[in-house]
Amino acid sequence: MPDPTAEERVRIERPATGGGVGRLGDGRVVFVRDTLPGELVEVTIEQRTSSFARASLRRVLEPSADRVAAACRFSGAGGCGGCDLQHASSSGQTSWKEAVVAEQLRRVAGYDVAPSLVLPPSPPHGSRTRLRCAVDDKGRLALRASRSHTLVPVNPCWLVDPRVAEAFTTTWSRAEEVELRAIGDAAPFAVVKRPAGRSVRYDVCDLRGHRIDPAPISRVLVSGTHYNVSPQSFWQSHVDAPSMLLDRVTSLAGLQRGDRVVDLYCGVGLFAVALAAFVGPGGRVVGVESSPHAVRDARENGTGHSGLRIRQAMVTADAARNLIGAGDVVVADPPRAGLAKGVAAAIVEQRPRRVVYVSCDAATFARDLKVFLSGGFSVSHMEILDLFPMTEHVELVALLDIHP
Repeated sequence: MPDPTAEERVRIERPATGGGVGRLGDGRVVFVRDTLPGELVEVTIEQRTSSFARASLRRVLEPSADRVAAACRFSGAGGCGGCDLQHASSSGQTSWKEAVVAEQLRRVAGYDVAPSLVLPPSPPHGSRTRLRCAVDDKGRLALRASRSHTLVPVNPCWLVDPRVAEAFTTTWSRAEEVELRAIGDAAPFAVVKRPAGRSVRYDVCDLRGHRIDPAPISRVLVSGTHYNVSPQSFWQSHVDAPSMLLDRVTSLAGLQRGDRVVDLYCGVGLFAVALAAFVGPGGRVVGVESSPHAVRDARENGTGHSGLRIRQAMVTADAARNLIGAGDVVVADPPRAGLAKGVAAAIVEQRPRRVVYVSCDAATFARDLKVFLSGGFSVSHMEILDLFPMTEHVELVALLDIHP
């Protein structure tokens, strides 16, 4: 049996989710993190299966012209697994992400038009407004190593808003997880997950770990509208994400007065509130969201829009059939898992005139896109937004129009 920790030299051929792709001496495909296309590297094999292998980088023998020194000292082989592409230049990251998305679209959806990537206005450093951290046995904030439960203490995280730096010097005793939030202009805080018998509880604390009561509500100005965001409500992590996504969704929706819109996974109403302003009092916007915290925020944020309704419900195939009618506009911004089972097919059945799909995962987006394409929709617009800099992750925005 071959030694699973054997060392080999590998030429990296192309990017993929999970690392650069090359071939071992036996012809088997191997994925190697921290590498770039074109590089000749020395690797240690960590896992072998009948069809592929995974390896860790030992040494770069022939570096790519896109290789740069990582900006964060915790990044790289054996370090924090949060940033996949700290070793790549800006142009190298762009090429990587465009190639990975194009491959997912081609392979899964049969869609062979490669979208281009758009950079946000803010630089990567300090661009994250939310960061969820694990806590090690010494009470230090930590992130996990790649494909591992091993905790890597960081102090601080290079990507997160520097206003939360104090949290990285705090000892977070009796905490399982700490989410740092620097949303809007108010003082940043932490949402702390703690064990409580057989369940868990969530405390809202300042950056020194002291409980805040009552819990603060973040207030964020996006494209001229203020949004309230409760501590346990979802909000986009990149500082530019809300405005970039809102501008694109409202533009692509192409709404007129009196239109009907269904906003699936509406969160705190980022899209729904703005869309309600477009359709006016004679139109209708229905937002669907399962989180009670986000629903409460969305209803507050939508005050004054008579045509806006927020429903607390899971997004299911039946819900889609009941809410969506022929000629409607649908906006969908699902979690990384994509549309829930059967939802894409249910939307197709109802024949809305267009769907604006926002996705943070190219693979699940491609899976859902295949359903829309086979159901009579076509892609009128698609672009990649680089809202997860230094990582392999992207945000996709697509406009799907039904064939006449």
